[in-house]
Amino acid sequence: MRSIVLIAHDIRSCHNVGSLLRTADGFGVEHVYLTGYTPYPPLPNGDTRLPHLASKIGRQIHKTALGAEASIAWTQQDDIVPLLDQLKAEGYVLAALEQDDDSISLPDFHAPTKIALLLGREVEGIEQELLKQVDVTLEIPMFGAKESFNVVQAAAAALYQLRFASEA
Repeated sequence: MRSIVLIAHDIRSCHNVGSLLRTADGFGVEHVYLTGYTPYPPLPNGDTRLPHLASKIGRQIHKTALGAEASIAWTQQDDIVPLLDQLKAEGYVLAALEQDDDSISLPDFHAPTKIALLLGREVEGIEQELLKQVDVTLEIPMFGAKESFNVVQAAAAALYQLRFASEA
């Protein structure tokens, strides 16, 4: 079975984070990394945020995660660069989900055995300096008037394809 990890970088919405955790759980993602300023559930051992803020953010995430924050492995990390280096060293192919001149259409991509899927900011997308560090950029074909999906819907489409596509 394919090993998939998810990196949610600089996602600002607690509701999107909760929904991503739930979606990742449903697709059997092994680990979710919440990086940059992405909000995260309360940390069980030593949360450095003010208690009322950690609690408020945790409640907002729980609204859409519906318990997935407790059933899926996740970690919070401010700096994404060491994480990308670590995942590469562990043999993961780093794939960004982003519209870019060099992107590959998601249906045309043959997923490897180990893949780390990077998601970025809801409106601005993934920063160019991060796109330079990934192995491949994937794009979901769009057929309507809108140019993009919500980050969670895009993640769900990509995770479905990655989970059920034939291995490279």
